[in-house]
Formats: sequence, structure tokens, C-alpha cells
Amino acid sequence: MAMSSIDYREKIPNNVNLTEDRGLRRALERWHPNYLDWWADTGPEGSQDFDVYLRTAVSVDPKGWAQFDHVKMPDYRWGIFLNIPGDPDRRIHFGDHKGEKAWHEYFGRDGRDEGEALLERRAGDDDNPRILSAFNEKTPDWLSLFMFTYFTDRDGKFQLCALAESGFDPLARTTKFMLTEEAHHMFVGETGVSRVVQRTCQVMNELKTDDPEKLRAAGVIDLETVQRYINFHYSVTIDLFGAEESSNAATFYSSGLKGRFGEGKRDDDHVLKDGTYKVLHLVNGALREVEVPMLNALNEVLRDDYITDSQGGISRWNKVIAKAGIAFRLQLPHKAFHRRIGSLAGVKASPEGRVSRDEEWHARVGEWLPTDEDRGFVASLMGRVVEPGKFANWIAPPVIGVNRQPVNFEYVRLG
Repeated sequence: MAMSSIDYREKIPNNVNLTEDRGLRRALERWHPNYLDWWADTGPEGSQDFDVYLRTAVSVDPKGWAQFDHVKMPDYRWGIFLNIPGDPDRRIHFGDHKGEKAWHEYFGRDGRDEGEALLERRAGDDDNPRILSAFNEKTPDWLSLFMFTYFTDRDGKFQLCALAESGFDPLARTTKFMLTEEAHHMFVGETGVSRVVQRTCQVMNELKTDDPEKLRAAGVIDLETVQRYINFHYSVTIDLFGAEESSNAATFYSSGLKGRFGEGKRDDDHVLKDGTYKVLHLVNGALREVEVPMLNALNEVLRDDYITDSQGGISRWNKVIAKAGIAFRLQLPHKAFHRRIGSLAGVKASPEGRVSRDEEWHARVGEWLPTDEDRGFVASLMGRVVEPGKFANWIAPPVIGVNRQPVNFEYVRLG
């Protein structure tokens, strides 16, 4: 697919010569009004006339990724950008086609039909929900949004990194742009939770208490509730990687369509037909590691890489708590906790990984996952604060604004 300069007068800004590919252009231009309809239906009520400080990409490099300006949402346009021109001699570096030339043609009607179906699905919709359950979970408050962008967008990072290895060159090249987007999402999530934790610790020290009820009365989110939100969003996200053993994952790898995270940095034959990997199973009422063929365990390989990466934010949040002189520490729950997919689906494991009887698990689940009371309390804090430079009581101010703007910058012009 040839590259071109970017023309922002076009309905769909792009650098893939859409003007010369009339079929693809027509298909994509049908999506654009659908995108605007989606925003009108599901976006914030009464927001259509607000000037919002938004990022518009003009290229995939770091400077071009983030061009900010105030724009009304109906005027916002998404674009299609590939990474720098592909190498026509690029080789597939894993799977059964290892050493062969990468493929450079794009998908046809099937891909467009899948795109149409994607636009028709709505998160949480009773009639046509998203396929993956984590994307149908409600996000009714800022703490949920921060958790979603830290944990669930991190799944996007790992899936995209695996696809960046693809022997299908246009797919591999589009991922760089999307990975930069995911990095921003994860930054929003990590800094958001960090600010929540910072404010809670500040009030804990001011009141000299760690009593959740007293902290809630003071209008901040107690650390135990933060931990329950972590347990929930992390556990539904690791389900997104799929079953521990998957013949589809093996096929995608052997076909050269989807590699592993950091495929090129791994010291093996990149074919994996003789390799094995340990996965967890429930055996006679206890969690046991079982060796299975590596190709069939590639979902689990990617999940384990994700778990290692997710620990980084937990460690940084704990540094905020430690700096405040508070002994509490946040942690990731065990990978068997609250699972709905794969061999661990339905296993009644505690956040520490101890398998318990059904009655014990149900008696203690309110200690481990957000309760209706927790969600109601967090929702009660979500009052509207619109004065630039002012922040809700439950969250600390940021160190600096988005795009290095001052903290009191007016991101949304309300009227």
C-alpha cells in the first residue's frame, strides 16, 4: 500500500492514498457519519456545542501524534495512518512461514463487513453488546475509568504488540500508531489512580485514621475500596487473553499472523513446535501447574507478560502510599481469582490464590470485589467541578496538565 502526504481537507485524513482507492474510500466514508452518530448517541449529554481540547494525529511519529486544539465534537475527524513506508523485502520472522516475504495486500470485503459489525456493537447494549465481556462492564465513575484505562487498555498494548510482529505488513504497520494511543490511555489511568491514592493518604494523615468509614465521611475513597476496584478490573481484563490452551492461538502464530510480545527479543527458534509452557489447572481441588505444548499456550504466555507489566503501576502507587508513611500496600490478585474464561473459569480462589468452598467464597466476596455500597459511595463523589484549577475533594491535582498545559487550563469551554 503506497504512502502519501496528509490532506486535512479530506473527510478522512490519511496517508494511504485513499483518493486513488475509490472502493476503500467509499467504504470508510460510510463509517464516518456512523462514528458521529455513535458519539451523538453515547457521548456526554449536551456536549455537542462545547469546544473541547482534543488531540488530533497528523502522523505516527511522536511529534505528529499529538496536535492539540479546541474543537467541537461533531467537527472532530479520525484518520488512517500507517507507519513509515514498509520494507518491500521485509521477511516473516516466526511460524511456519519464517523467512518468507511478508504479505503486503490488504483485506477486502470481509474486512469491511467486520468493520461494519464492529460499529453496530455497543458496550453494555442488551441487544448487540461487545463480544468481549470486559468491554461491557459499566464505567459509571472516574475511578472505574482510571482502572479501565490502566488495566484494560494495557491488554490492548499487548495484543497490538503481538500483532506488530505480523507477517501481514499493513497490519503490523498500523499498530505503531495505535500503540502510541494506548500509551496515552494507560498514562491517564496510572496517573488518575495515583492522584486518588495521594489524596486519600493526605486525608488519612490529616485525620490520623485508616478507618474506611471515617475516610468516606471525609469525602475520599478508602484504600480498601481502591483495592477492590483493582481486583475487579484486573480480573476481568486478564480474561481478555482467552483460554490458557488455544488451538486458534497456535494457528495464528504458525500462520505468521500474530507473534508474541517482543518476539524478536526472544531466544528460541520462533517456530515453537517442540517447546512447552506451564499453565494453571485445578487438579483435585488445588491449583497445579501443568506443562502443555508452547504453541497451544500462547494466550497464557501473553497473559503472563501482561501480568508482569501491570505490576509496575501497582509498585508506583505503593510508593505514593509509602511516601505518606502509611503501611497499607496495594497488590494484584492471583491470576485464578474471579475468572470466567478458560480452565480457571468458576474456580473459587481468593485474591491470594487459595481455593475455597463456594459458601466461603460467597461469604467473603464483598471483601474482595466492589459491592453495590462501594459503587454507590464512589458515584456519590462524582459531583461536577467546572472551574478551571479546581478539583473534586477525592482526587489530588495533577503535577502538570495534558500537553504540558498549566493545571488551571480550560480544557472544555462550557459556554
